[in-house]
Amino acid sequence: MLVCVSSEIIYLIYSQRVCMDWAEKYRPARLQDIVGNPAAVRQIAEWAKNWTRRSKPLLIYGKPGIGKTSSVYALANDMKWEPVELNASDQRTAGVIERIAGAGSQTASLTGSVKKLIVLDEADNLQGTADRGGAKAIIECIKHARQPIILIANDLYGLSPELRARCEPVQFKAVPARSIAPRLKYLCSAEKIACSEAAVHAIAESAGGDIRSAVNMLYASAIGRDTLDDAQVHTSQKDERGSIFSLITALFARTPDEELMRLSYEVDDTPETIEQWVEGNLFLLADLPAVGRAYQYLSRADEYLGNTYRRQYHTLWRYATAVMLLGVADAAGGKGVHARIMPPERWQKISMAKKQKAIRGTLLNKIAGSMHIPQSTLREEYLSTLSLLVEHDPAGYAREMVLDTDQLNFFLHDRARASEIVRALEKEEKEQEKEKEKEREKAKEPQKKAKKGQLPEPDLRPEVKPASAPEPAPVPSPEPGEKRSPGRAQSTLFDGF
Repeated sequence: MLVCVSSEIIYLIYSQRVCMDWAEKYRPARLQDIVGNPAAVRQIAEWAKNWTRRSKPLLIYGKPGIGKTSSVYALANDMKWEPVELNASDQRTAGVIERIAGAGSQTASLTGSVKKLIVLDEADNLQGTADRGGAKAIIECIKHARQPIILIANDLYGLSPELRARCEPVQFKAVPARSIAPRLKYLCSAEKIACSEAAVHAIAESAGGDIRSAVNMLYASAIGRDTLDDAQVHTSQKDERGSIFSLITALFARTPDEELMRLSYEVDDTPETIEQWVEGNLFLLADLPAVGRAYQYLSRADEYLGNTYRRQYHTLWRYATAVMLLGVADAAGGKGVHARIMPPERWQKISMAKKQKAIRGTLLNKIAGSMHIPQSTLREEYLSTLSLLVEHDPAGYAREMVLDTDQLNFFLHDRARASEIVRALEKEEKEQEKEKEKEREKAKEPQKKAKKGQLPEPDLRPEVKPASAPEPAPVPSPEPGEKRSPGRAQSTLFDGF
């Protein structure tokens, strides 16, 4: 039977195969092809060459789009390692990590590769119910790993301190424009597109150190064109938004009113969020009268925000923003910022409360599961008693229930003491692992000698026969008319009744 396929379908199939994303099509295959961060690339290569089972996992961190993931896969290609990835699109609960990364870190590759490379991308996004217990499972996976492990994160401090301490950090920095431009020229040459120098440098400068964004901008500008100049690039430049830090810095400097309002419109945050940032940084003002006047303007702006939500009339936002920014700028007097800009204090309190709630939920889930009772019953009836028991013997319960520093601190309310106990338990566990390793090596020594043909030396000492036990006296046989008494059975609890 003849099947007719339209030309449109053929074109779509062809375009999907040929016109694939350049960022993926030209992903570096080797470490020597990575653009920028030469020191970090050398550190990764040295770690791979000198890797042993006692080596720490790598923790590669930095802003998105600067080559972290590409470097990991290029390293796997150079070392002939098989990568096994688990990223944020997957559920990363303790069970999933132990099944995929845990098993992969202890077993050899089935594809003939020298080793497996366990890759955990976006490791700083372990949060929510979908990733419950994931951080603890990663630490357990690191303890028992027999294969190299690399963690990738955007924010170094988004990971727990315990996890950071077990890894070797490698920082990737933003790629400078002078390094991005030659890569863009190579892509144009490979795609047979004539691109002007001005267009290349315009894309490289507007990418902000993000090489993936630069490649995507070039790809978007070059679609359907054989030549590319500066005028055609501006239509597809990266959308640059102002940050709240630039707005706060301009607020305390001598910035014109129009520029302040323009910066506030470029920030993605709402006026209510901007108000919280401004209020959280009023400590930067030099004298108390200036702080008082700044709070007067903030209180007036807060009235506008309240009327906005009360009346659902969001036009009042512009008045709130103007009163807040221009008034605080007048109170600041243009003296500038001479300290670190801090996030709102209430955010830190909310974050700590959420963290404590998450620790409590994880701990109750663990203990309730081991005791086979509901969490509500444990919380309402047994939690106080359990807290007293843990305070009496914190080391024993921490070892028995496998508690980390945060979970032990939940019972003790003394973080220094909890941290000291957990460190002592980790040290004890390491010593036990060393003793087990020595015993395993000692048990393998006879096998090694047998393989080399060196049998163990025979024992030439004379054999000592054990002393023979005295023969029991013969029991006289009963006479024909005599009855034989039955043997007494073993005594039981019922003999006295």
